[in-house]
Parts: sequence; C-alpha cells; structure tokens
Amino acid sequence: MKISDLLKRDTIVIDMGATDKESAISELVNKLDLAGRLNDAEGYKKAIWAREEQSTTGLGDGIAIPHAKTAAVKTPAIAFGKSTKGLDYEALDGQPTHLFFMIAASEGANQEHLATLSRLSTFLMDEAFRKALLEARTEDDVIQAIDQKEQEQAVEEAKEQQPAQDGYSILAVTGCPTGIAHTYMAADALKAEAKNQGISIKVETNGSGGVKNRLTADEINNAQAIIVAADTKIEMDRFAGKKVIEVPVADGIKKPKELIEKALSGDVSIYQATGGNSSNQEKEKRSGFYKHLMNGVSNMLPFVVGGGILIAISFIFGIETDNEFAQMLATIGGGTAFALMIPVLAAFIAMSIADRPGFAAGMVGGLIAVNGDAGFLGGLIAGFLGGYIALLVKNLLAGLPESLSGIRTILFYPVLNIFLTGMIMLLLVTPLSAFNSALEGWLGGMGTTNMILLGLILGGMMAIDMGGPINKAAFTFGIAMIDAGNFGPHAAVMAGGMVPPLGIALATTFFKSKFNNQEREAGKTNYLLGASFITEGAIPFAAADPGRVIPSAVAGAAVAGGLTAFFGIGLPAPHGGAFVIGLVSGGWYLYALAILAGSAVTALMLGFWKKKVV
Repeated sequence: MKISDLLKRDTIVIDMGATDKESAISELVNKLDLAGRLNDAEGYKKAIWAREEQSTTGLGDGIAIPHAKTAAVKTPAIAFGKSTKGLDYEALDGQPTHLFFMIAASEGANQEHLATLSRLSTFLMDEAFRKALLEARTEDDVIQAIDQKEQEQAVEEAKEQQPAQDGYSILAVTGCPTGIAHTYMAADALKAEAKNQGISIKVETNGSGGVKNRLTADEINNAQAIIVAADTKIEMDRFAGKKVIEVPVADGIKKPKELIEKALSGDVSIYQATGGNSSNQEKEKRSGFYKHLMNGVSNMLPFVVGGGILIAISFIFGIETDNEFAQMLATIGGGTAFALMIPVLAAFIAMSIADRPGFAAGMVGGLIAVNGDAGFLGGLIAGFLGGYIALLVKNLLAGLPESLSGIRTILFYPVLNIFLTGMIMLLLVTPLSAFNSALEGWLGGMGTTNMILLGLILGGMMAIDMGGPINKAAFTFGIAMIDAGNFGPHAAVMAGGMVPPLGIALATTFFKSKFNNQEREAGKTNYLLGASFITEGAIPFAAADPGRVIPSAVAGAAVAGGLTAFFGIGLPAPHGGAFVIGLVSGGWYLYALAILAGSAVTALMLGFWKKKVV
C-alpha cells in the first residue's frame, strides 16, 4: 500500500491558518472529519492530546507528526498541513514547525495500513524530501513528492535486505507508546548515521504491528554494544552482560551520532538483568506470577482505598440508623467503588499477562466472581485464567492470513477470550463460594489465642521485606478479609506496616549516638511515612544494617499485630494509617496503644543493639 492511498487531496491543507499547537491540531482534525475519515472527531482529538501528554510529537527540523490509534477513526488516513510562517508546536529543538502530518489509525487497522503509516515518518528524516514539501504549491505537488520518495525508498530497502557478512558492530532497539511514528524515525536515524560512519547496524522496531527485525541471540552475543531508544516496554533481560545504552526514543531521532559514537567508545555500562534467567525457568515463573499479581493489586488500590474509607466514614454518620448521607457514602464506596475492586484486579492481572486482549476477559471473569460470591480468590483466578486464555487464543489464531489481522483483534479475540473465561468461571464460582464461606466461618470461630497468633504472623510479615512479596501477601490477605466482612486481620496488617518506620524514627530520636547525621535526618521523615502506613520508609535503614534492623522491625510489628487481635480491633479502611485510626472498632485508643507498643519494641531493640557511631 502506498502512502498516497491514505493521503488524499481532501485531507491536505496547503496554507494552514493555525497560529499555535492547539489550533493546528483542531484544524487538521476538522480536515479529517470533513473528509469523512472519522467516526468521532472529539474522541479522536482527545486521543491525539493523550499522545501529546506522553511526549510532544513536534520532532524538530520543522516537523510534527501528531498521531493516534483509536476507535474514533473510521478509515485509516493521513492529513497533511503546511504553515508557511511556522508556529510554536513545542518542538524538541524549540524551533517553529512548518510541516504537519496527522496520522489517524483505526483500532482495527491491519498491518499493511500500520506499516504504511509508519513508513511516512521515516521519509521525513530526508532533508530533500522536507524541502520538496515546503516548496509544494498544490495538493498534487505534495502527492508527487511522496510518490517519488516511495520509489527511492523501495530501492534502498532492497539493498538493506542483505545481512552483514561479518555480523553487526552495533545493535539497536526502538519503540514508542503508539508505535507508529517515533519508533521508525529513530530506527531510520540510527541506520542513516551508521551508514555515514561506515558502521554495520541492525535495528529492531517495537511498533504497533509487533516486533520487526528481531535481534537474534548470536547477533546480541557478537555485538560491541546495544542502543535501546524506547519509551515503551522492551524485552531487556536478553541483553544481560552486554554493554547497553538506554535513552528515550526522542534521543534516537535527534542524537544518533552521539549514541553511535558512545557505543563504539566502549565507555558503556554493563546491563544487569532484573527479571528471570532463561536457564532458570522456575525463577522466571515466580517473578512473572508476582509481577502480574502486583499489577492487579496496584491498579485495584484506588478503588480499595477510596471505597473502603468511604464505607468506614459511613459508619461514623450512622449507616445503621438509615442516615441519608451515610447511605450515599455506602452506595459510592461499597455499592460502586468496592464492587469494582475484584473485576479491576482480575482485568489488570490478565492485561499484565496478555496485554490488551486479556483485559476484557479478566474484567468479565472478575465480575462473574463477584456475582457468584467467589470473593477475592475468585478474582485472582479470573485474572490469571483470562490472561492465559488470551495468550492461548492469540497463539491458536497466529496462523490466520494478514488480511484478517484487523478483524482478529476486534472480533475473534474478545469473543473467544470472554466466552472461554466466562464459561470456566461459571463452573468454578460454586466451589469457590463454598470455600469462602468455610474460610469466613473458620476466622469467625477462631478463639482469642488463635486470633493473636494470626495477628502476630500478619504483623511480622509486613516488616520482613517492607513492601516486597511477603509484605504484599499479608496486605492482599487483609484486603480479602475486608471484602469478606472480617475487619480484624487488616487491623493487624496496618499496625504491623506502620511500626518499622515509626520504630526507626523513635530510635533515631532517643538513641542519637547510634545513628549518623544523615540517618537522624531521615528518621524525622519516617514519622510521617509511618503515620501514613508507608512501610518502605524503613528500607534505607534495613539495607544499611539488615542484621539488626530487620529482626527489630519484625519483632515490633509482630507485637503490634498481636495486640490488635488481643484487643479485638477491627479496621474497615484498607489504607490511611493514623489518618483513619478513628474509624476502627474496638477502641481507637487501644489501636494506638498497640502501634506505639510495637514501635517502642523496635526502637528499644535498635537502641540497645546498634553500636555507637564513631
């Protein structure tokens, strides 16, 4: 497909009337709308501005390529505009912008459309091509300049198909959030500069059509260095032990010479893998499971915190006495925000596993879990089930012809993913509901001794890794219990999470000789962090002296958790620390006493255990 198949005379503005960025975007959107290329002009404009908020598409050299891929686009198209005077488009080089290409990609655009749209961005790296567009007087002049450039590019691409006989000196990876323009402009800029310097280079692009020109293991092993110019998720662990330069995609466009020279200099740091190792598949599975779970939990938290605290406040205003305001708070917090908690958890777990195709399946599976009383556990199962089913469906349909790629995304994926996830969840909700009822009954029937033991364990878990997997496991369990109507466990969780930073803050105040000046200053900050239920404030101290700090923090947190259970404290708010202490049941002063007692244990242990600073 040629670019001129997407850019027509009725989407070209030879002399734009816009005077600034906002009016330029509006003018080009209106041009596309009048030409019948959009379903929803306002929706498309919002998508354009959402892309601009990530980073400006004013690339410098007088060029801007605003673009968006959205369902608001009826037919994939390109609008061209020229401003003779130039206008301020927040360009990367701060200079006026004269040439505008607005790319409109539909949600279900096939790979041929996307490749054509992306190819345009690479043409604009050619100064002669830009000059021809600036001198264009009619719509036909614009189209003729593009057709001529496409012919030249075809010849160049044929030459590039021949791989380097001795391997590649440098490798590169490019990627941008939308994957239409910046990805390919950065790739072309790097290739052009490498050609000027007589350097062999291979560039992998992570665009909207997927990964193209993927780097092989042999190429990675033999390369001198690797340049990663990307603003989106890139598979990085394959570069472990290699010299890697990581920069924004804009640097790939504007600074190819500096990047290649730095890569050749050898003055580049060695990349250390942060994920699993391909030789240790079990480790990869564990880290992947935790990453997917935390993606769901982190996106769920705003619903949990906002909804949970509103529910708790409704008790203050007398929800049990049918107070109208209290009823409204309960409807917003419990009937709406809290009701969305599990579907959102499941949706984002599934999305972490399978990207956007998994989102709808996870959301539907999570809603089935809620309606079937499968609870938090049902939401977790729905999220992982929806994600892996989406991956399975994607692999099964991978052999379909490219001509069906668009309908595969907008029809086959959602229908099959939702159907399969929904059917399996409908079969699982009954046993999961029975399990939840049994768990709630067991917790409700626990004696005082057993509840204290549970409080000790949950409180201690919050302090072992201070925001890590064990901490998050305890926190997740506490939220699940709130959802089940049992507020006791989460009271222990929050008390245990507040103790490490508060205990350290007390230690730096009353045992100053055991800490240096920097630690004493950091200790002051921990008063606020601890009061806000931010356990991570203790991490710098634990990293500097883990042998003393971690056992002291765990002991204090366990004491606080055990005391909350002993006092029979319940906490309906999932977050907030000291700021929601008035919402507890069983006596706020007893809850405060439990937290202070635990903090004192941690402070005293550190005070007597640590050595004086010389």
